[in-house]
Amino acid sequence: MCRGERGEPAFHSQYSNPQPLWINGESPPVSLIINPSRTQHFTKDSLSLSCEDQSNSTGWTVRRYTHSERVLDCSHWGSVTGSTCNISFLSTSYTGVYWCESESGENSNPVNITVHDGDVILESPVHPVTEGHPLTLRCLYHNPNPSNLRADFYKDGSVLQTQTTGEMIIQTVSKSDEGFYHCKHPERGESPKSWISVRCKKSFKY
Repeated sequence: MCRGERGEPAFHSQYSNPQPLWINGESPPVSLIINPSRTQHFTKDSLSLSCEDQSNSTGWTVRRYTHSERVLDCSHWGSVTGSTCNISFLSTSYTGVYWCESESGENSNPVNITVHDGDVILESPVHPVTEGHPLTLRCLYHNPNPSNLRADFYKDGSVLQTQTTGEMIIQTVSKSDEGFYHCKHPERGESPKSWISVRCKKSFKY
């Protein structure tokens, strides 16, 4: 994200909306595991974030960046148990970028989490989807669920599919499926947008 500056003394604009940046390369030694496993959540819900270590590194901490607080670790906004951070009561102020960081300075891939105070959210994968794999998106509703589950699914602002089940599946994902997705219910409204990233399939040479 960025912000503008002008004048003397300096006057600053508000920060821009965050945009995802994925850099391909070696996978980091730790992954941020989110439960429930989705990037959008309702206010007042609970949330658990854990650092799943694949190396011998120790002392992983969950950290986040938000507009209001900048960078803070879990001890300032959640309850810490080992490498797990628990949030018992979400509010929109928890919207931000989350990641794991070790004592030695290693980082996991970041995850954008959105906390929504409306009636509809989009259930989408937390981590990038690998080319050739299926992608499932669902419209989720604040209780109670509507009797009519029909929903429109959008990619980059244009309707992609309309599904009576409230669930959309792309059987074989390709790089062209990467983009911003959201869903809309005719009575309950629409979800925020989430970025879906597609990771290239690994190729091996013999």
